[in-house]
Amino acid sequence: MPWFGLGVFKVAEGPELVNAVKTAIKHGYRSIDTAAIYQNEQGVGKGIKEGLKEAGISREDLFVTSKVWNTDLDYEATIAAYEKSLERLDLEYLDLYLIHWPVAGKYKDAWRAMETLYKEGKVKTIGVSNFQIHHLEDLLKDAEIKPMINQVEYHPKLTQKELQAFCLENDIQLEAWSPLMQGQLLDNDTLKDIANKYNKTVAQVILRWDLQNGVITIPKSTKEKRIVENASIFDFELTKEDMIIIDGLNENLRVGPDPDNFNF
Repeated sequence: MPWFGLGVFKVAEGPELVNAVKTAIKHGYRSIDTAAIYQNEQGVGKGIKEGLKEAGISREDLFVTSKVWNTDLDYEATIAAYEKSLERLDLEYLDLYLIHWPVAGKYKDAWRAMETLYKEGKVKTIGVSNFQIHHLEDLLKDAEIKPMINQVEYHPKLTQKELQAFCLENDIQLEAWSPLMQGQLLDNDTLKDIANKYNKTVAQVILRWDLQNGVITIPKSTKEKRIVENASIFDFELTKEDMIIIDGLNENLRVGPDPDNFNF
């Protein structure tokens, strides 16, 4: 799985979405992340088709992720939801399929379905999203196959060090959603100072911090300039001291729902 990709949360169906996906692929992005609940899989699929053509690459060069929504978290419904996602995306397979939220009493049946999809070769990788340590421990009790990815809210104000350590111990790769805290970190003075030192943007510093922490990251943008800018993070390295300073910004602060207390 590529370390860096494009997220499309809250990007509605339409030309802007198609263009964002196409632009990202054209500029070297090789990972695209969507979900059934985003209601934009058709546009993502169209953008993928156009992007592959423009970049002159094949489907196998791209890593595509989608997620099963909470209303489909039983065995049969999860398998049906996967097929529907494929249909909307107009793809023959997904590279990664995730359980979107740890709905109590439901995610184990959904996980059995994920294991079936994986064993049958219909999906290349399976994982979860928004799972905390206790959710993972519960799932691992009965799982035949361990989740390969756990995609969670992760940024300098929510570093989730204990969760990351648990995932590391269990060979589960952590992936960040909302890595820029929905833009709320872009005016942070500490991050601005660090960014100035490297002649980089605050967004680039945060995304570089993700990578150096061993966390996959998928920032969202629809503007070509920002899409290109966000990906320009492989030509510099943050010092150990700067990494510690950024880690120190943690406040266990969420912009998204609490995985232990949600009602959808």
